[in-house]
Amino acid sequence: MESNEKTLTVVALGGNAILKPGQEGTAEEQIENVNETTKQLAEMVLSGEYKIVLSHGNGPQVGNILLQNEIAKDEVPSQPLDVCGAESQGLIGYMFAQSLDNVFNKNGRGDIPVSTVLTQTLVEADDPAFEDPSKPVGPFYSKEKAERLEEEKNYDMIEDAGRGYRRVVPSPKPKEIIEKEPIVQLVSAGTVVIASGGGGIPVVKEDNALVGREAVIDKDLATEQLAEDVGAEVLVILTDVEFAYLNYNQPDEEALGGVTVDEAEAYLEEGHFARGSMKPKIEAGTEFVRQGGEKAVITSLEKALEALDGNTGTIITSE
Repeated sequence: MESNEKTLTVVALGGNAILKPGQEGTAEEQIENVNETTKQLAEMVLSGEYKIVLSHGNGPQVGNILLQNEIAKDEVPSQPLDVCGAESQGLIGYMFAQSLDNVFNKNGRGDIPVSTVLTQTLVEADDPAFEDPSKPVGPFYSKEKAERLEEEKNYDMIEDAGRGYRRVVPSPKPKEIIEKEPIVQLVSAGTVVIASGGGGIPVVKEDNALVGREAVIDKDLATEQLAEDVGAEVLVILTDVEFAYLNYNQPDEEALGGVTVDEAEAYLEEGHFARGSMKPKIEAGTEFVRQGGEKAVITSLEKALEALDGNTGTIITSE
């Protein structure tokens, strides 16, 4: 096989690749979106230039699972957030694996295997994030319901932008992808791997055993850790815009093309990127290159191949 000559590339997909704003979230809608997304991803593999590990978001899906838990709590036991995250990894991984298989078969490349790896992400048990929950998850509640959940379940609740109250959970930093070795083995065998969905299932070590924790790991930072752990040469973060921007949505807005790590970190310090949007993507890209990666690419799904060729997108390199 030629796999050893191909560029190992970890690709992170945003939530819009699976569920678009305004959609209800039916299985049919999500599968249709995934089918459109995999056409672009399959091009990378079918070009013969890349072997890929695919990561993805899970925000809408795990939010729906939490809501289903809440509605059905009087009939069946609710599950903790780490278990709900695992459920979302399974359903999204199933959709992507099936869709990629179908595209490869349609193109006469049924010999390319695809596998979803249910992925755990190690975090530190004493990460300060556990003492300062900040990541909103799940449905919106009235003030009265939120106060009841705080009392009955010890949830941390916040008022969210005038839309109601939501539960907030810790968002610790990823330290290691537990399944990194089997992922590497699968990639070495020519498999397209889907892994680390939604940032992975947060786990800590207690008495040399892994234990799940209720938290949400940032998807982009977890994907960067995945890229490090599997020895990727390139990290691609796909979002809904072609570039990262300085002074975004301002009259002097400027698209970022090729930038060095030092330049990107300076822009971070200047506060150019929104915390819940582009900031973690730039942070992930700079960290990946700092740790020895060849380059990090931030662009839209439609422009992925062009950006990999250096013709568009925000591309972070060492110099």
